[in-house]
Amino acid sequence: MSSEIKNLLPKHVWGYFYELTLIPRPTGQMEAVTRYVYDFGKSLGLETLRDEVGNVLIRKPAVKGMEGRKTVVLQSHLDMVPQKNSAVKHDFTVDPIDAYIDGDWVTARDTTLGADNGIGAALAMAVLSDNTLKHGAVEALFTIDEEVGMDGAFGLKPGFLKADILINCDSEEEGELFTGCAGGTDLNISFQYKDDTHIPEGDVAVKLSISGLKGGHSGVDIHLGRANANKLLFRFLKEAVREHGARLASIDGGNMRNAIPREAFAVVTIPEGNAENLWELVSDYQDLYRAEYASVEDTICFAVEKVDLPLTLIPEEIQDDLINAVEGCQNGVAGMLHDFPETVESSSNLAVVQSSEGLIEIRILVRSSSESRKEALCSSLESIFSLAGAKVEEGGAYNGWQPDIHSPILRTMQETYLALFGKTPSVKVIHAGLECGIIQGVYPKMDMISVGPDLEHPHSPDERVSISSVAKIWEFLKAVLERI
Repeated sequence: MSSEIKNLLPKHVWGYFYELTLIPRPTGQMEAVTRYVYDFGKSLGLETLRDEVGNVLIRKPAVKGMEGRKTVVLQSHLDMVPQKNSAVKHDFTVDPIDAYIDGDWVTARDTTLGADNGIGAALAMAVLSDNTLKHGAVEALFTIDEEVGMDGAFGLKPGFLKADILINCDSEEEGELFTGCAGGTDLNISFQYKDDTHIPEGDVAVKLSISGLKGGHSGVDIHLGRANANKLLFRFLKEAVREHGARLASIDGGNMRNAIPREAFAVVTIPEGNAENLWELVSDYQDLYRAEYASVEDTICFAVEKVDLPLTLIPEEIQDDLINAVEGCQNGVAGMLHDFPETVESSSNLAVVQSSEGLIEIRILVRSSSESRKEALCSSLESIFSLAGAKVEEGGAYNGWQPDIHSPILRTMQETYLALFGKTPSVKVIHAGLECGIIQGVYPKMDMISVGPDLEHPHSPDERVSISSVAKIWEFLKAVLERI
């Protein structure tokens, strides 16, 4: 039962996280969760504010004798990525998350868990409510709509925060301190056309389905080399069109710009005499993909089934241009950081390919720690799709967070971790879009760092968070707040 989570230690951290799992909070649906956090602050008798965009800020005064310390803001976002397995009936707008304990992990049944970034929010709430802690003045900033557009961070205004130091609680590896992150840009690509109403006589229709992939976070998991369902499907479609006379009627691959697509579907028509060969080709490609990704993916399922003939087809020239462009589109890691050799510098995620009446829409998220290389990768991808006749627009750009190895809070946290746990934490840059870079643009003098517990497979139904690492992060945060 998910309510057992409330009994995990530290109880107040897990209790608040459990309450967050009961509140539907996909990106764009923030009213209930911001009201919950706002009411929480008011119930403690603390100064509680909400800004123009909906971010919530709660201020807790310094304990007696620590009034002269620097003010610290604990920052987390309230929204979560809504991903589920296709066979599951779960409505993220109304249904609570069905979380449960699995050994040292808390996870969810067939959906994302929301530990990204519910655990960060729960840690901040625990600090606010625990009057046994020793600390200077503390602020807790709960931002909205981080996962799509970072609207909360972009909406921050100068003067809303009073803190000197920001501790972001949205990274995902305990024992590591993050001092920088990648920036990102959305590429919004579209093909417009008039539907082809001519379907050759004797053709039959089939639905192609690729599923069972792990997916994951398009930043922190991109280096793992996981399969991209869109790339797999279009690789097959190229041969099916060229060798078996297939015609594309519709495509539906992926659904979130920052999630590696786990599933992709297409409806195609083929001459009835080629149906048996297509079935064999699907089986061959399934074997091929399973062999290629044997050490990466557990189960790749490539299925085909007969369906009713569609009313229209995508025009042949658009179909061919689309297939060639997606086949040629770079996806995955594009470069590594020289100063942090195990960290990705630049990447792209072919996140969404979807058709509707007279329109094909494609979403690619480009990430990089280097603004110039991010621009270069965007330009390269723009060239591919422009040559194919598509319209390409950039949007949702946000800056990266440049590392500062001389940061005072970094030094304090290194010393504190060593004193607590007997080892020095690693210092890293994360290939994901933390809000620190945006907040730094508004508060350029603020000293920043990011920490978090062990959290695996965010943005996928395999998301899970380590119970023991949450306990360590809690002890670490308490000690850091006492030392600052």
